[in-house]
Amino acid sequence: MPTTVTVSDMACGGCETNVEEALLALAGVERADADQAAGVVVVEGDAADDAIRAAIEGAGYDASL
Repeated sequence: MPTTVTVSDMACGGCETNVEEALLALAGVERADADQAAGVVVVEGDAADDAIRAAIEGAGYDASL
């Protein structure tokens, strides 16, 4: 089941790429689709919510599940 995460401060396609790459580096993440216009990223896989949040915040963005 996909997890939708609200991500603050994404302002461009580069931001989307940064968030997606940070998530795809996590074990258990199969797919990550960020949408800066909507302010969300949809994550597929079995990574823990805390790990997802930490990866996004580590990339420099605020995340809320």
